[in-house]
Amino acid sequence: MALTRKQVIIIGSVGTILVIALVVGITVGVVVGRRKPTPITVEQRASKILANNPLIDGHNDWAWLIRANFNNTINDLDLYDMTQHSVKNSTPSHTDITRLRIGQVGGQFWSIYTSCTHQGKDATISFMEQIDLMNRLLAKYPDVFQMVKTADEIRQAFAAKRIASLYGVEGGQAIESSFAILRLFYQMGVRYMTLTHNCNNPWADQNQIDRVDSTLIKNNGLTDFGKRIVAEMNRLGMLVDLAHVSKQTMIDVFDTTKSPVIFSHSSAYAVCNHTRNVQDDVLQLVKKNNGVVMVAFAPGFITCNASNIGTVSDVAEHINHIRNIAGIESIGLGADYDGIGTTPKDLEDVSKYPKLIEYLLAQGNWTDDDIIKLIGGNLLRVLESNEQIAQELQKTMKPEEGLITSDELQKYNLTECRNLDMYPKMANSTS
Repeated sequence: MALTRKQVIIIGSVGTILVIALVVGITVGVVVGRRKPTPITVEQRASKILANNPLIDGHNDWAWLIRANFNNTINDLDLYDMTQHSVKNSTPSHTDITRLRIGQVGGQFWSIYTSCTHQGKDATISFMEQIDLMNRLLAKYPDVFQMVKTADEIRQAFAAKRIASLYGVEGGQAIESSFAILRLFYQMGVRYMTLTHNCNNPWADQNQIDRVDSTLIKNNGLTDFGKRIVAEMNRLGMLVDLAHVSKQTMIDVFDTTKSPVIFSHSSAYAVCNHTRNVQDDVLQLVKKNNGVVMVAFAPGFITCNASNIGTVSDVAEHINHIRNIAGIESIGLGADYDGIGTTPKDLEDVSKYPKLIEYLLAQGNWTDDDIIKLIGGNLLRVLESNEQIAQELQKTMKPEEGLITSDELQKYNLTECRNLDMYPKMANSTS
């Protein structure tokens, strides 16, 4: 059938329209395909990292704050909002459930601590009271917290959207120079022990003896008994924490330990020359040991300037220095919230961890994998290593037995409030 002139014109017009539409569609598709995706902000990037990987802080003194201000009574204490409560140092608590969630905290080593004045008297009792407090606190909020004892349990708690909770005994005075108490603490869930606090015990020196004007009694580092304590911690799988100890004690531990160690809340000495911080030659030993330094936020360790509380950039400077000396595998976070009276600007409480991550990402030389190691990946590796080494040691190594010498106890006047029935000569002399 022959087409009329009108039909030919119509068909031609339709064809032209289709060709034009096809060309325009292809052009638009190409342009759209070439359009760059909307860039992700550092805030979004940090939030995504924290949502998928546990941030595990090495040291938080919430339990101590509750002891000091509320006598460990929590039945009627609202732990979702601690800002409503006044505390003795007039600084609001840095920690509560609401802010832990805002800060995307995935795991926490809760510090089990009481002051050095308990040493030789009721130190073990007071530390057990703090463990009981944290046991009750975790049980009060089972949908928020989960007690964990291994690296795998941390991952399980994080997957269940609970804050993985571990205990760290802050101060070797807690065990009163007893292997038995050390083992019992491990059974109670303690997974690290800081060898000293700001006081010597009979087998290890604390950091303050390194001060130029120090007149403190010295052990000259780690004693032979102290080396046995470290060996037993290795056998158990309890992390050795070198925060608070003297430099010689650090060196002696590195010469003794079979397992990676931690500094649960210390910073870089080269940036701030406080004796609580870690010197560069010791950072090299940390690297060799495959350990980790968890950077504290305490202004006194960050700026070394009483009139300058510092900022997030000052904390980042410590992190970057440790990374440069010891490597990306050797850094972590141990803020020391509720153990410090003041905090750096933009890091005021546990809700502020994302600010630090955002700052580091914005520097441009931190990858997502780097951040994952910093916030918890390195600590998980150290935990797993301690667990594995302990399993091997337990095949051949028996539990440590025996007593510290009476002379070592007397050196620190620690015999007056102690039953000496296992020291026959001393027991007879006081009967």
